[in-house]
Amino acid sequence: MEELVVIGNGMVGHRLVEALRDRDTGHQWHITVVGEEPRTAYDRVALSSYFDGAGAQDLSLGDLTGPGVDIHVNERATGIDRTARTVTTASGRTLGYDRLVLATGSTPFVPPIPGHDRDGCHVYRTIEDLDAITASAQGATTGVVIGGGLLGLEAANALRLLGVNAHVVELAPHLMPAQIDEGAGALLKNLVDELGVTVHTGTATTAIEDTPHGGGHRLVLSNGTHLDADLVVFSVGIRPRDDLARAGGLDVGERGGVSIDDTCTTSDPRIHAIGEAAAHRGTVYGLIAPGNAMAEVVADRLLGGDATFTGADTSTKLKLLGVDVASFGDAHGRTEGALDVVVNDAAAGRYAKLVLSDDATTLLGGILVGDATAYATLRPMVGSPLPGDPLALITPEGGAALGADALPDSAQICSCNAVTKGALCEAIHNEGATDVPALKACTKAGTSCGSCVPMLKQILTQQGIEQSKALCEHFPQSRAELVEIVRATNTATFSALIAAHGTGAGCDICKPAVASILASLGGGHILEGEAATLQDTNDRYLANMQRNGTYSVVPRIPGGEITPDKLIVIGEVARDFNLYTKITGGQRIDLFGARLEQLPAIWSRLVNAGFESGHAYGKALRTVKSCVGTTWCRYGVQDSVGLAIRLEERYRGLRSPHKLKSAVSGCARECAEARSKDFGIIATDQGWNLYVGGNGGFTPRHAELLASDLDEDTLIRYIDRFLMFYIRTADRLQRTAPWIEALDGGLDHLRDVVVNDSLGIAHELEAAMTDHVAAYADEWAAVLADPDKLARFVSFTNAPDTPDPTISFTTTREQPTPDTPLNLGMPTHRSKEAAR
Repeated sequence: MEELVVIGNGMVGHRLVEALRDRDTGHQWHITVVGEEPRTAYDRVALSSYFDGAGAQDLSLGDLTGPGVDIHVNERATGIDRTARTVTTASGRTLGYDRLVLATGSTPFVPPIPGHDRDGCHVYRTIEDLDAITASAQGATTGVVIGGGLLGLEAANALRLLGVNAHVVELAPHLMPAQIDEGAGALLKNLVDELGVTVHTGTATTAIEDTPHGGGHRLVLSNGTHLDADLVVFSVGIRPRDDLARAGGLDVGERGGVSIDDTCTTSDPRIHAIGEAAAHRGTVYGLIAPGNAMAEVVADRLLGGDATFTGADTSTKLKLLGVDVASFGDAHGRTEGALDVVVNDAAAGRYAKLVLSDDATTLLGGILVGDATAYATLRPMVGSPLPGDPLALITPEGGAALGADALPDSAQICSCNAVTKGALCEAIHNEGATDVPALKACTKAGTSCGSCVPMLKQILTQQGIEQSKALCEHFPQSRAELVEIVRATNTATFSALIAAHGTGAGCDICKPAVASILASLGGGHILEGEAATLQDTNDRYLANMQRNGTYSVVPRIPGGEITPDKLIVIGEVARDFNLYTKITGGQRIDLFGARLEQLPAIWSRLVNAGFESGHAYGKALRTVKSCVGTTWCRYGVQDSVGLAIRLEERYRGLRSPHKLKSAVSGCARECAEARSKDFGIIATDQGWNLYVGGNGGFTPRHAELLASDLDEDTLIRYIDRFLMFYIRTADRLQRTAPWIEALDGGLDHLRDVVVNDSLGIAHELEAAMTDHVAAYADEWAAVLADPDKLARFVSFTNAPDTPDPTISFTTTREQPTPDTPLNLGMPTHRSKEAAR
């Protein structure tokens, strides 16, 4: 095997190793990676999500170490000997190579102004940088970001999420001067100002000094003013890391960067350079898409291919402080004779510009701010004839007509991974990729920034791939459509619904789903009449069946707050019924091992003590977890316990497509883990931040910020709308995270519905939740008050007082645990003889 050494374990270096490893079926190369950070590659594009709840593991791109791949982290390369073909490292390691790839990336540029190196001055580049910023933000009130580009605005948002008042100082006359023009920059400034970030454009920082009172920084500005701050973040640009190349005698670009040709080869034929360290035809690209393209070229060349890199698409689409910003193609109209078509609607908060050829027939580029929904279609059209009136393409009404059918097969749909429409169509027809996840797996489209996902859906539809929306074989409608049918017709039973809108007798898919719909729309007690026959085992007996045929009982403990007297009752019940007890991760106490006939007696004891059902058995709200907030914690800034109790008592018993979990954290330290919940709330000095779409399970996901700094009543209104919109539109057993991802427009659309009432249904959703709150009744107490319902809680129909002899226990750590599991497919209602 030949030896390949890669210096740099960032995103681009990772992409090279992944591509080469997957394609090198003949095991031609052994790969050694040297990375100076203390961890393997992570998603630097999503770095700001670190302040939004993502951990280092969430950002990780995965460890590629394995057969043929060695990765050395926390190892800095110090020299290249081109004659001996070796790389030396700071630890004294010497690595020989047949080919070498420089993927060393870049470093943040810090202007040499007086005071730039003071304590409390930071750059925004690595996870360690973010940790340092977080530490400085503790107790801070004001922070200043120097630089108003992409990363500068992300840094300002990070300070905002840390509870720090943020200022941005930009030398250019407007924000993001490299990507957008003055008109777009002016609108962006207004939108950012409205979010509480103060922007200072057209001025520079000339010095950073002590404040007159000490204990902070005074930034002296070139316009004669000053800003006082507790911390400073530099985000002025990047410089290629080409020091190893310079020391090794390789050619470098006039403005820095290792010079490469179209094969990504340096002046030494055995050495390649990729990503932000490379200068191709004098240009250093500071985006991930060109770096990925270079990595693919080098991987191909190392295996004998003839791929070339002739330049890259520098289009970008981002959400900065909640504002959509996109630019593509010749956004600044530098092409000779270029024409502009502009819609500047400051009142609606949107700016759109198309740059056209001198005969107004070909799209050259464009800018979108505030509303970037047309980006997915417009960007692939760059260089192509316009399909219609250019003005119509950037108006809300006309833009809706854009679609995948307007694009040629050569149009690049995913710029991050260079995937064309033709490649996607080939994956659909030749590789059986008939949905978005399959297209992602086959082509990598949509796996980086995700802005092209709506277009993937359009292409599937254009190619005649119809996505079935049927709930099951008995109902051709989707769950959301059945919700609307039930609401419109006031249908109250499954039999009436299937007779009018379905076929057959139903199944174990549609029966529980319809039962959930009826329950969520106020259909009475879960065991009332026909509803009792629709439920699965857990709902039918209001408890969770366990592996040995017994049940667990989980009383509700709102917010995790419980009195000593209630704790004593739970202990006495567990002791008297010989139940296994465990404190759950949701701040409740689970009682295991109850036989079916024991459930009413257990409930009676608990209900008399003031407990009610915790709905651990249902697709409903489970818990609202909380920290101790301002009640006890010296870091708390809001009463998290009080809010958690209010929320849990408001949404208890709410039936939904899937189980729901929530949490409230009293400060940014996030002890309640709110961002792993379906809806999570985190306290700020100004109120509450609302996060939605966090899930555990097989595919854990962090919740995303929906709205910030809300007062308590506004927060609850938004949660009411969110939950009811989810209940009405989600598919069967669809958790909130995939539901949001499946919405056209994703989180942005959800925000429009919940916060901006774009569909005009906010009042209706709130009224539905008000009806739920008013109609709530404890399901355990209702069973205890109804002899007909109580009659079902027996193990044997002909011997109701006889315990099931097939259930036995052993003792583990002084508690009863299951002895031998039963066949859980066995009917619960049996005769005593059948049990024998």
